[in-house]
Amino acid sequence: MSTDWCEKNKDSWSLFRGVAERLARPNILSLKPYKCARNDYSHGILLDANENAIGPISLPTKSLDPYNNHLSLERYPSPYQIPLKVEYSKFRGYRLKPDNIFVGVGSDEAIDILMRIFCKPNKDKIMITPPTYGMYQVSANVNDIGVVKVPLTPEFDLRVTEILAATAYNIKLLFICSPGNPTSKAIPLYDIEEIAKHFFHGIVVVDEAYVDFSSEVSAVSLLEKYSNLVVLQTLSKSFGLAGIRCGFALGSPDIIQLMNNIKSPYNINKLTEEVAINAIKNVQMFNKTVNILLNHRGLLAKALHDLDFVVKVFPSDSNFLLFKLKKKAKEVYKTMAMYGVVIRYRGSELYCDQCLRVTIGKENENNAFIELLKKVYAEHLSQE
Repeated sequence: MSTDWCEKNKDSWSLFRGVAERLARPNILSLKPYKCARNDYSHGILLDANENAIGPISLPTKSLDPYNNHLSLERYPSPYQIPLKVEYSKFRGYRLKPDNIFVGVGSDEAIDILMRIFCKPNKDKIMITPPTYGMYQVSANVNDIGVVKVPLTPEFDLRVTEILAATAYNIKLLFICSPGNPTSKAIPLYDIEEIAKHFFHGIVVVDEAYVDFSSEVSAVSLLEKYSNLVVLQTLSKSFGLAGIRCGFALGSPDIIQLMNNIKSPYNINKLTEEVAINAIKNVQMFNKTVNILLNHRGLLAKALHDLDFVVKVFPSDSNFLLFKLKKKAKEVYKTMAMYGVVIRYRGSELYCDQCLRVTIGKENENNAFIELLKKVYAEHLSQE
């Protein structure tokens, strides 16, 4: 549309200004969107988004070769990704079958779909246990669903008795992040089972994005016993495939069928499916990468413990560490990013005052992080 046209028709054009504000739903206008790591910084040593710094487990084969179009990219993909589900069921075990598996655009699509299936807008609610993953709140706000909060203990454990006491018939979904984000702590399986056993009027959703870095048994082991349980997993973390946006919801066939019924017809493209299958088959590389990151996690935790200005390094079941400084956490975070090492400030979360979160990186990245952390903290201390 030309500037001349706008000038000549400025009176008519003004009628259309503010149309979004006039027509959008009130809950959308008041929505605070999820703030991801790339909102603030996108360059440097990026240890802020819990990605797998070692790299992807697999890459596409010859998908983009115009003379070897084995994927028939001119055709729509399968809407149900059966080959991918077969491989994933083999990888996870626990007698999973394809009809126990929903494939989505990361775990976030599954979170949104579960709310749309089970929660009536402006009537039903979900329950969360802060501090926890921020997308549960954002998705609830988008879907005009209330949120009941039962905080974790200061040690980041579930308050099982309080959770069960707070349940009501309009609370349809309970989200448990295990291992937690930002807590990095896994929830014991017996706590999850105790809740699933008594939360009979709703669904317990266990978000296991970081499960492969934990020694705790996956809640997938409970699926045959509890039909009101859904487990979310992803290829973004341990598989190093955050860029392909592929996640899974694992549950009883009746729930998975409903999820398939309302998803977009072709939500997973052929290139994503191919990379995912290649990765899941590459068990040797998967195990090697996870072991490298676990080793780096131990070394980095010790390096942080040895710093006199680090008050606490929280135990970790994830590919990141949450740690607490004596003071100046936010200032340190911002200054480090300016110097080219990006971590995440978590000091505004419950029980996380003066806390920072660092993703486990490659050895040289971890060393650079520690050296810069010491330098920046000393700079801020000298300014007092």
